[in-house]
Amino acid sequence: MSFELTMLAASCVLCLVQIVVSSHAASLQRGYRWTASSRDAEVPPLTGVAGRLERALRNFLETFPVFVAAVFLVHVPGRESALSEWGAGLYFSARLVYFPLYAAGVPLLRSLVWNTAFVGIILLLLASVWP
Repeated sequence: MSFELTMLAASCVLCLVQIVVSSHAASLQRGYRWTASSRDAEVPPLTGVAGRLERALRNFLETFPVFVAAVFLVHVPGRESALSEWGAGLYFSARLVYFPLYAAGVPLLRSLVWNTAFVGIILLLLASVWP
């Protein structure tokens, strides 16, 4: 398996971890009765760490489809290169660091890490067209 696909698989695992952690935090705040309910009633937004975990997950889910597409744009035509490896590695590493930074409420560094992940996607897209 290529490095890019390995980073994609690792990102899938990271996504599942974020789903479980943020869902558990929401259940702790809202109660397991709410978790098991139909969730038809309006609920107040999550606060504190639970709210930050939910927002971090939402943020991950906004960039992840683009990362998946970028990996496939490199992998399918066989355009893997050092550039695409850097891109995939940057994306995964930054997303791995971003989640705990967001949960801890670290403001500026979190934004820099988000931008690092974004640069990773750009590198992958460049690798898909760069000779």
